[in-house]
Amino acid sequence: MELILLRHGETEWSRAGRHTGRTDLPLTEHGEEQARLLAPEVKKHRFDLVLVSPARRARDTADLAGIGSYEIEPDLWEWDYGGYEGITTAQIRETLPGWYIWRDGVIPGDEAHPGEGIEHVGLRADRVIARALAMMRTDHVEPGPTIALVAHGHYLRILAARWLGLPPDHGRCLRLDTGTYSALGFEHGEHVILRWNAPVS
Repeated sequence: MELILLRHGETEWSRAGRHTGRTDLPLTEHGEEQARLLAPEVKKHRFDLVLVSPARRARDTADLAGIGSYEIEPDLWEWDYGGYEGITTAQIRETLPGWYIWRDGVIPGDEAHPGEGIEHVGLRADRVIARALAMMRTDHVEPGPTIALVAHGHYLRILAARWLGLPPDHGRCLRLDTGTYSALGFEHGEHVILRWNAPVS
């Protein structure tokens, strides 16, 4: 089994380093080009299931990458940054020196952005992983399914950590850029990262 991870293309906020959780932004022109460049990688696979975040930036990435059919999965939403939505790390550190999201988390925001603890994001990732594993053959003789997830930077980093059996905050060790693809899978029956943050050209 392979779990292909596609991070959506660039948005204005991702380019500026602003935390983008539930704010539904479109891709920039560069982000659209990043999404199109994912198409050759997408064409290499015959997907048994494709799950896409409800966010416009993820749906547009899937469309531009040539994924013809997919299912919207609410558990793939990005981390809800609460009161830090739209704010950069540098701005937060003006009042909270040394703040680090992976350690310090977020504060509550408004009704649309109530905020979310990292453990809750991890639980959402666990549900997606469980669904993927449920499709896998138990005998390991035949090739397992190939599944694609189109989602967001922090979320996919947390999902990869959970795939490896690590706490959600270990996603901090896995930088993930916009418009990249990664793959999770198995080696000798153990969960591994097959490739990570791979650029396209």
